[in-house]
Amino acid sequence: MSYQRWITALILVIVVLAAAASGAGVFLDHGPGPAEHRSVHGQEVMLHGRGPYRHMSAEVAVQGVAQDYVTLFVALPLLVVGLALARNGSVSARLFLAGITAYVFVTYLFYLTMGAYNALFLVYAALLGLSFFTLFLLLYGITASELQHLYIERKPLRLAGGFLVLNGLAIALMWLGVVVPPLLDGSIYPVELQHYTTLIVQGLDLGLLLPLSVVIGVLLWKRTPIGLLLGPVYLVFLSILMLALIAKIVAIGLAGGEIMPPIVIIPPITVVAAYCSARLLRSTPEAL
Repeated sequence: MSYQRWITALILVIVVLAAAASGAGVFLDHGPGPAEHRSVHGQEVMLHGRGPYRHMSAEVAVQGVAQDYVTLFVALPLLVVGLALARNGSVSARLFLAGITAYVFVTYLFYLTMGAYNALFLVYAALLGLSFFTLFLLLYGITASELQHLYIERKPLRLAGGFLVLNGLAIALMWLGVVVPPLLDGSIYPVELQHYTTLIVQGLDLGLLLPLSVVIGVLLWKRTPIGLLLGPVYLVFLSILMLALIAKIVAIGLAGGEIMPPIVIIPPITVVAAYCSARLLRSTPEAL
């Protein structure tokens, strides 16, 4: 099987599995309904009680359903479009497709590590592995010389690089606002911990994704090959992830939860990430 056929086959399998996983979150609603649960920290938590997220807290479960809508109706169609565009060998199209694939990878990394165990466990594990290896194949073989000649304009690189640095710092400050106050007042455990073992989203963001945003931003600003390679990928990934976060914020608000400060921070990041993605990919000789 040729290199391109491997990518095509992997993407199609990802689409089928992710459609099944996200479709289950959107359409399945079986279960006994909400029920109270006391966490090991003595906190009363209301469980969702329905669908694949029945054992998760109601507040987090509705976020999972909201992200499933974005995955099913935005990310997966874009994945198919990206695959069609990338079949002609366009480097910019491969970077766009890699960004969508990165969204799938990060989404199911979180689902696998944070979501309460359910019947979709093996599907989540398969999606994590398939998206990781697809991402590797998409980026493998793009040479430094191709990247150095890919961008016509320097201005979008500086704008995108500076934005990625600010994004990493802004989200880090937001998460530190969750983690640090309980450490200072001696209570240790944030309210957001609920009945989970740890703060998975905040931990992976602070330890991996946000530092990566800052580093890629600096490297993109300096026009290094690795920055030119990963910059547009991260921006496309971030655009869709932020759209999913907006959906989550709306779901929390509709459920009567607190949506500050994310409602102030996330939408502007989404708009700028999408704008920078478009500027980068459109500034190439082989623009999408």
